[in-house]
Order: sequence, then structure tokens, then C-alpha cells
Amino acid sequence: MTLARSRTLVALLLAVGLLVGCAGPTGADARNAIWKESPGAAAAPELQRFNTLLADLADTLKSGLVHVRTRRATPAPAAEAPPRPEPGEPRRSTGSGFVIDASGLIVTNAHVVAGADAIQVRLSDGRRFAGRVVGRDTRVDLALLKIDGAANLTVLPLGDSNRLRVGEFVLALGHPFGLEQSVSFGIVSRKGAPLALAAPGFDFIQTDAAINPGNSGGPLVNMAGQVVGINSMAARNGSIGFAIPANLVKMLLPQLVAKGRVDWGWFGVSIAEVTDEDAARLKLREARGVLVRGVMPGEPAAAGGVRPDDVIVAIDGTPLDTPRDLQRVVSATPVGTKVRVALVRDGRETEVEVTVGLYKERPAPPRAAPPGRDPHHPPDGPGPQPGGPRPNAPQPAPPK
Repeated sequence: MTLARSRTLVALLLAVGLLVGCAGPTGADARNAIWKESPGAAAAPELQRFNTLLADLADTLKSGLVHVRTRRATPAPAAEAPPRPEPGEPRRSTGSGFVIDASGLIVTNAHVVAGADAIQVRLSDGRRFAGRVVGRDTRVDLALLKIDGAANLTVLPLGDSNRLRVGEFVLALGHPFGLEQSVSFGIVSRKGAPLALAAPGFDFIQTDAAINPGNSGGPLVNMAGQVVGINSMAARNGSIGFAIPANLVKMLLPQLVAKGRVDWGWFGVSIAEVTDEDAARLKLREARGVLVRGVMPGEPAAAGGVRPDDVIVAIDGTPLDTPRDLQRVVSATPVGTKVRVALVRDGRETEVEVTVGLYKERPAPPRAAPPGRDPHHPPDGPGPQPGGPRPNAPQPAPPK
């Protein structure tokens, strides 16, 4: 045996010895290990099947998830403000979104892209595209983006959020704290969450699936793989989150595509619930309907003959039981539509005709909000009017 062959044989023997040594303890060594293993253990077949289906569903959905990155110019400091070290440095933040059309349309939150000078959309496969805002609505916190030149996009379908039931399993997808392609699991913990932030009167979906900064704009998905909500905000303690219902998104998307905005209906009234005391004072048979506390001069309700202390009970035959019912109906009615308003005045039922006006942002009166208030705790009072000023409310969890 030559010297070269001997050296080769020794090297092979050493390599085999190292591999055997790295294979872990065997025999007596295994019996003395400080941990325990159970290589034959397996989950119950039902649980194993559920785990597999859930993991497969997450893998399928993540290909339609996108990472939205924005750049905003830093505003110049006020004269009395202390100088900043780099006043010209742009601010950068991130959020989430998902593809709803193969042409490159992407849904996200309005606050994710608010004030952005530049938007970058990163797909799940790492491709990056410049994004532009097609439409945006701040009242519901919804935005529609467009990327050009992207092929082979995975489109996530929108489901029927009205059929969603409390207790159903859901997945929340997004990029919390910049951690890409994250999935959290939970249930629908409540429907009809009366959020002060939802000024038009539409209710959000409440879930205990983790929604954190950076999740904003990502999809909330049911077990059929359908998007039932758009993750928008979380309670201050992070234990529950809120999502815009998919059916509301379907209602707004055509306007965002066609006009770049949503034209909300407007009456120009301040409203409140009818209490038992109000029922006696206004000669009502029962405490129902929506009490008109005030009418703004020159606005649609005033022009139609609505007066303070009127109790609105129906619009075009649709019964109204709470102020949110009125908010929802008026907000969703096309601008310029004439509606029949059934009301009770001085104990007598009557009807007036009101032409729905266009909501415009109006300055809200100053109002202090208690620090640390959760978004599902509305402020005192009648709440936001249909198309009227929005009371102070906590902002959605900002994108990271």
C-alpha cells in the first residue's frame, strides 16, 4: 500500500468517525441523555388532518399577500421646535395588502399609504414594483393600489362577510413589525363592533387573531380561503383586532376604481337614541326610531323639512331602530337620490322628502378623548352623524 493510499484511508476513517460521533448518543449514551425523545409519537388523526389543512391553506394564501413599503418626506420643524439632527431624512414605514385582480390591483388600508411620496409593493416571491394609489377613502380606511407589469399574480377571492359567524376560525396574514409573511390564527370573537372610527355606521369584524402594527391592510381569511375582512386596527392592549368587512369593501371598490374616491351620502343632522324620557316627552307610543337633536341650516335635511325633535322611523320603507341604522342607510345611498323619510312629529306620523347630499370633510368640534381608550369604546353621546363630523377616535394601529 503506497503512502498516498494510506493517507487517503486514514482520512476516510477519520471522516466516518466524525460522522458517527455527530449522529448523537447511542446505546448507553442515549440512556444517559438529559432529554427525552418519542420518535413514534403522532397526533390524533383528526388533529393531524386539521394541522395539515391549515398549513396548506396558509401556504396557498401567502402567495397573494404583499408587503407595502412607503416613503414620506419629513415635515420641516416649527420655529419653536428643537432642531432635529437630520431634518431632510424621509420617513419610511410598512404595511400589508393583497392582490384582488390579476391586472395588479391591490387592497390595503388608507392609513398605510397616507401622505406617501413613494410606494413600493413587494410580492411574496421577492419581486418589487412601484405602486400608485388608484383610490382612497379615509372614513372606512380603505385604499386601492395598482402595480404595472407584474405577471403570474395570485388573486385572493373576496367572501361573503355577512355569512361569517362568531366562533369561526380565521387567519390574519400580514407583515407585523416588518416580519414578512406572518400568519396568526384565531376566531371571530364578535360581529357588529360599534367602532367610533367607522363613521358611516358600518360595523367591523372583531377577532382574537393577532393584528399588530404592520398587519394593516392584510387579509382576514376564513377556512375556505376567502378574504372576509381587511385587517385595520387593534385594541391598545393588542388582545383583539378589527377588520373591515369584505362586503363593505365590495360596495366601495367600484367607486374607488371609477372615481378614486367614495361619495358618501349626507343628511346634515345630529342624532341620538330615543330614550324612555324622550318617548314620553315626544308623545311616542314606544321608544324606537332615531331622534333628531339638531338640523344644520342649508343642508339636505333642513331643505327637506326635517326639524329638531323629529323621530325618524324609516327611510324608503326601511325601518330604523338605532342611529347606526340611519348612518348606514344614508351613507350608502347615492348622492342626489330623493328618499322618503317617515318620521313622528308631535306624536303624529308624517313623511317628508329629502335629497341626499354629498358628504364633505368638516372640522369636528374640539373634544377631549380619554387617553388609552380602546377603539371599541365609542365616546359618550350620540356618536358620529351620517356623513357628519367624526368625534375623536383612536387611530388605527400605525404601520411599522
